[in-house]
Amino acid sequence: MVTAVITGASGGLGREYIDAVMEQYPSVDAFWLIGRNKEALWKLAEGHTDKTIATIALDFTKEESLDVMEQLLKENNPEIKVLVNNAGFGKCTDFFSSVRGEQTGMVDLNCRALTGLTRLCLPYMLDDSLVLNVSSIAAFAPTPRMSVYSATKAYVLAFSKALHDELRPRGIKVTAVCPGPMDTDFWHVANVPEGKSRLIDSLPRVSPKEVAIGSLRAAKRGKIVYTKGFWYKLYRLAAKLLPHGFIMEFTEV
Repeated sequence: MVTAVITGASGGLGREYIDAVMEQYPSVDAFWLIGRNKEALWKLAEGHTDKTIATIALDFTKEESLDVMEQLLKENNPEIKVLVNNAGFGKCTDFFSSVRGEQTGMVDLNCRALTGLTRLCLPYMLDDSLVLNVSSIAAFAPTPRMSVYSATKAYVLAFSKALHDELRPRGIKVTAVCPGPMDTDFWHVANVPEGKSRLIDSLPRVSPKEVAIGSLRAAKRGKIVYTKGFWYKLYRLAAKLLPHGFIMEFTEV
């Protein structure tokens, strides 16, 4: 069966990718929805009875989750048309006083799990298929007080660019999705509540639905990096042209 694999699917941007893939890829008739919230995944499946939905409750901060995925892929041998690596999280804190497990957990989920799952899925991917790796505008320059998070997203950006070039002969397109702040649970998990950060509070929000739709279209066109909104495209350009020491004066959360 032609399949889409979406991580972090239980809410926010991941949930929007489900509808976007269904709309733009009607040939995809099976979805592997992966997340930690079992109940939320079940509710999503109930809303799409016209498709074959597999709900897979896994915590990718744990190495054994990749072993489970490897076995599932071997047993089902899916024809993967779209892979969306959306699972990830950030924490806002001074690194010196941070919780060690949270900092290393970001590396585990945002980098190790994304890399491992991509490697597992590639042998099952069809020609002219897509890999969308959800990065962030934080990838463009270091972000003080979100130092590890911005570093992990810079990894995702660099990894996606290189992989896009490697997989070109197979016709597999890889896109790094770099959205600005969205109204999702990310900020609650990151411990950046409203009113605590002048930077975050002043930035315009982007729509998760529009990011999902737009990034999928951009990936089909072969675009390597997708950023939505004039302000964030301008920031991406500024981060290329200006010293990061100067940029960091304005990016501290």
